[in-house]
Amino acid sequence: MKIRIQSIHFDADVKLLAFIQAKLDKLDHYFDHIIKGDIYLKLASTDTEKNKLVEFKLAIPGKDLFCSETAISFEAATDLALDCMKMQLHKHKERVKDHTSNHKLQADADDLYE
Repeated sequence: MKIRIQSIHFDADVKLLAFIQAKLDKLDHYFDHIIKGDIYLKLASTDTEKNKLVEFKLAIPGKDLFCSETAISFEAATDLALDCMKMQLHKHKERVKDHTSNHKLQADADDLYE
């Protein structure tokens, strides 16, 4: 999986980039057909403490998944966004599995009528 991390209007620390890279490498355990990932790190213009914004965009065959989270730190926002991505990948995987199993059932039913 290709990963591109962009920090918008600031320079991200090497430790933060390594943290995000390590977390994203774990997504391969949930779905191994991820083509690429784009991660955007932004400072939101709010007066609250939760002004760190992390946006994930993952390209998988046939679909793009997107998640955006804000938190007190980029690490916390990354963890929240990863939980969101894990749920989306799990749902997508279930849909694909159900779709292929329905085709098998339909093919078996067609064989019975022949």
